[in-house]
Amino acid sequence: MTAARIRILIGSPIRQRPEILNHFLNSLLRLEQDNLELSYYFIDDNENEASKEMLNAFVNKGQRVVIHNTVHTDEYVRNDITHYWNETLVWKVADYKNHIMQYALDLRFDYVFLIDSDLLLDPRTLKSLIESDKDIISEIFWTRWQPESRPQPQVWLKDEYTQWQQARGEILDAEQQEERYQQFVQQLIEPGVYEVGGLGACTLISRRALVRGVNYKPIYNLSFWGEDRHFSLRAVALGFTLYVDTHYPAYHVYRDEDLHNAGLFMQATDLKSSMPELSLTQLERQTDNALHCIVHQGTTPRPSLTLSMVVKNEGNRHLRQALEQHRQYIDQAVIIDDGSTDNTIDICMEVLKGIPVRLISNSQSKFHNEIELRQQQWRETLHVHPEWILNLDADEWFEDGFATALPALLQQSEHDMYCFRLYDFWDETHYREDEYWNAHHYYRPFLLRYRTGMVYTWNESAQHCGRFPANVFELPHQLSPLRLKHYGWSRIEYRQEKSDRYHKLDPEAAYGWREQYQSILDAAPVLKKWQE
Repeated sequence: MTAARIRILIGSPIRQRPEILNHFLNSLLRLEQDNLELSYYFIDDNENEASKEMLNAFVNKGQRVVIHNTVHTDEYVRNDITHYWNETLVWKVADYKNHIMQYALDLRFDYVFLIDSDLLLDPRTLKSLIESDKDIISEIFWTRWQPESRPQPQVWLKDEYTQWQQARGEILDAEQQEERYQQFVQQLIEPGVYEVGGLGACTLISRRALVRGVNYKPIYNLSFWGEDRHFSLRAVALGFTLYVDTHYPAYHVYRDEDLHNAGLFMQATDLKSSMPELSLTQLERQTDNALHCIVHQGTTPRPSLTLSMVVKNEGNRHLRQALEQHRQYIDQAVIIDDGSTDNTIDICMEVLKGIPVRLISNSQSKFHNEIELRQQQWRETLHVHPEWILNLDADEWFEDGFATALPALLQQSEHDMYCFRLYDFWDETHYREDEYWNAHHYYRPFLLRYRTGMVYTWNESAQHCGRFPANVFELPHQLSPLRLKHYGWSRIEYRQEKSDRYHKLDPEAAYGWREQYQSILDAAPVLKKWQE
């Protein structure tokens, strides 16, 4: 016997710009619906005719949609600083939400899901909320309420917006409050379901809670601002515990500047179209690491840093160690898997869990024509709209101190590129230095600020074409004293493989240095001890 489908009413009061509304509606259409029957109730409070037309077009997509039109007589102001709410607006929206909840109650829906129209959802959001088996639970999202402030979750623990534990009568100084605040935030970064004291804006409510009388009406003897406070307190007074789910954070398009990452969020969480060359299992791993980025990217005001990397059969090499170093400071990653047959992809997605990853898998290796591979890497990196690009191979990472020095490198405005010395390690603790192996005497570009107005050109060479376009030195650049460690030569088996590869791909040494090729397998090379 087929199990009964769970009926959910998705409700939203909407006064929204078309650019944001389009992302919002598309994110609703992507929601996984296995064993779920979704209906929609939109309150159209739009001033913009394009937004009204967008809602009407949503009906034509074959959805079960009710659109309730309103006559707006008030002004809602939003700009790149904040959103301006007054008491009239707050309680108007509260009435809209109560209207939606009453509709869900009257038509005997199993749940109502109330969501603000500037939030974008991961496709798995509703299933995760349902599986939590809670009467009232919100999916988390993070917002900078002021442009220079740190991102904060829309849930809290006590009172109006207290986000640290504090016992009744307990006195905490500012340092203690900050320590407990950080404990709360760090908990919410980890995927899970957690008890909270207040929530809103992205909330699943069961029929049991609706029947018991939860609603957004103002509590007359409570001075707290905002309808979510009154809803939360009433729900707890009625005997319900409030929860937040942090498995699939929503993305909040709070300012125009957030629209840039809205596209990245939609792309990274698109289960149907992300990375079409990957298998379904690989896609599931990819989207497990999707764009929970407002947590990761929002924790620092510095420009974002994108790791760009090519990998192939790195599972038993240094990939894990390299990525564990890089995840300390990157905001997203673009990885080209050039035909791996081992667990390279698994390691990438495991180590970078919680960081946005754009992973492209080549069914056939392109390394025999490196220029094609590097140009592919460049194109795919530009797809994520990078600010700064860190271009490293899977066996490279910086010396201690790089993470600490990095913010200053990214925040300055004078230089667009940094060059570093690369040390070729011949074992775990020694690098090679002789007439053929002295790359560390020279500075090469590894960190680049992408400039959209520049026309980039490449060194069209099948091997040793360079990781970046050839003309990046036209940009203002700086030599950095920080050193880069390269472990690609650090074992005899690596050196044998590379010697064989170069002799196969470049037998005439047309793209490299014959004597250097011949020296790869030297029995007694000159090595120097590395000093941090």
